[in-house]
Amino acid sequence: MSPTAKEPMVRFDGVTKRYGALTVLDNLNLEIGRGEKVAIIGPSGSGKTTVLRMLMTLERIDGGVIWVDGEPLTHVQRGGGMAPADPKHLRRVRAKIGMVFQHFNLFPHMNALANCMEAPVTVLGIPKREAEERAAGLLDMVGLADKKGHYPSQLSGGQQQRVAIARALAMRPKVMLFDEVTSALDPELCGEVLQVIRKLGSEHDLTMLMVTHQMGFAKEFADRVCFFYQGKICEQGEPQQLFTVPSNDRTRQFLRAVLDSV
Repeated sequence: MSPTAKEPMVRFDGVTKRYGALTVLDNLNLEIGRGEKVAIIGPSGSGKTTVLRMLMTLERIDGGVIWVDGEPLTHVQRGGGMAPADPKHLRRVRAKIGMVFQHFNLFPHMNALANCMEAPVTVLGIPKREAEERAAGLLDMVGLADKKGHYPSQLSGGQQQRVAIARALAMRPKVMLFDEVTSALDPELCGEVLQVIRKLGSEHDLTMLMVTHQMGFAKEFADRVCFFYQGKICEQGEPQQLFTVPSNDRTRQFLRAVLDSV
């Protein structure tokens, strides 16, 4: 059954994640609409990055179901019920998702072009010539057309992160995840990466989830902001409302702390 336009692109349905006695996500219910841009904010340890890692199947969930593009990611529908997904199903559904990490994770022995070609060739089976054209176009889009032959060690942190964005886009995902993508960068390099993300949001029909401490960017860029605290969504809403007149005391405390520190 094909998904409808009204169906959310991503849905967390009662999702729980524990590490021993520690509950990192507590019965999370969250829907992300198609083409929606959502910023996830909150203190360290509130479960923000775990949300992204579970979508990338880097972490197993302990309860609930995650849905992507109208079908379960973590489970398969069987006999009127749900059964845990096998690796083949996980890989197929996860292919709809791209993630850019805090620490660029580029292959150090490959130049920028090869980094962007590797997954389309080896995972999708795309011919090398087509993958090269795709990779070159994406590097041009992120402003690195002249750096195709450069290796990660020859690039600045901001340039490496832009290559990482191009590499994720090379898989033609429907959902893009960004995990603190500017936190490892010097402040002057943050702007160039955020500008690329801004361009993606305005020019491409991507569903985007971003974990960030960049409150100004979240306010400007996101359609919705979710404030996480102790494994739950404590408050969510449009950026203007959440940042200007938050309704929850814990949200107000957090925003006072982070906004006063910049």
